[in-house]
Amino acid sequence: MEAHEGKKRRPSIRAFFTNLSGAVSFRNKISLLLKNNAIKIKKQQDCCGHQGEPGC
Repeated sequence: MEAHEGKKRRPSIRAFFTNLSGAVSFRNKISLLLKNNAIKIKKQQDCCGHQGEPGC
């Protein structure tokens, strides 16, 4: 997502680790991490649209 000033928001390392600490199995975490990062790369955006999931 882009901020109002025209600068892109950068994902934080803290948010990355917080998203990985959810009550989801390790296998599902890795799956979501790969899927959400693929969405971000494909759409060339900083967010995949799934706030709070691993990889977003």
